[in-house]
Amino acid sequence: MRLISREMTSTLWTGVLLSTALCSHAAAAAVGMVEQPCPTPLAAPAVFREQLAALLIEPHAVAPAQFAAFANNPQVKEFNEANQRRAAQDWPALCRYRESNAAVLASHVAPRVVLMGDSITEFWEVADPALFDGKLINRGISGQTTAQMLLRFRADVVALRPKVVHVLGGTNDVAGNGGPTSPQDFRNNIMSMVELAQANGISVILGSVPPAAAFPWRPEVKPAPLIKALNVWMHDYAVSKGLRFIDYHKELAGAGGELKPDLGNDGVHPNRKGYRIMRRLLEQELAASR
Repeated sequence: MRLISREMTSTLWTGVLLSTALCSHAAAAAVGMVEQPCPTPLAAPAVFREQLAALLIEPHAVAPAQFAAFANNPQVKEFNEANQRRAAQDWPALCRYRESNAAVLASHVAPRVVLMGDSITEFWEVADPALFDGKLINRGISGQTTAQMLLRFRADVVALRPKVVHVLGGTNDVAGNGGPTSPQDFRNNIMSMVELAQANGISVILGSVPPAAAFPWRPEVKPAPLIKALNVWMHDYAVSKGLRFIDYHKELAGAGGELKPDLGNDGVHPNRKGYRIMRRLLEQELAASR
């Protein structure tokens, strides 16, 4: 990772993945099975969102001092600690979009497209908010594996009755965010989401796992060959099932399977330039699937 030490990136990403992913997890106040398990969502402090956008979205080489300032900010630390206390109460993050989903259902206007994914989907809205106009809505959660995505697929996708779902996950499976896993576990999760969508009349667009040659929060993992193999399977599976498939990897990757430095600041998440490419590819597929 250019200009970023292992210690600095580990500190940063431990906080980022937990805090952005768990900002509305259930608190200990609710016990057992209850009608309303979710507390009021924690609001991220302005400094968190501002600095996260500055670190990851605006294209530039990130210096260690910027990561240190973010990780050591007192408001960020307090926010991260509060989210970590909630984490064990809602592993799949069913609470994250519960209020937003209720608002969509109350409007009686179904979105045309739901984007289901992890941080790469979640941060897309930070980079390109105009894309998410109500007809296309974001259901990405940072740090999530496809197992977590599958558990919330009915609530965050099927219940909203979209015409199309775009599934973009796998980065955190490769990293082992939910513990050790296997390629077959990933394949099972993707196939189950596809089958759930199709059983409910929802068209599926699968997105390839984006490129990465290293994970700042899991430096011992060498992801590039694993990502390549998963994408070969996913492309072939999409063809066999008549699904749309977007090869983001092909457009974003360098020769070694890394995220091109000008398209992502941390080697994993696209920056604004990377998301501009992704939007072009997505819009092409959405136009073809009308």
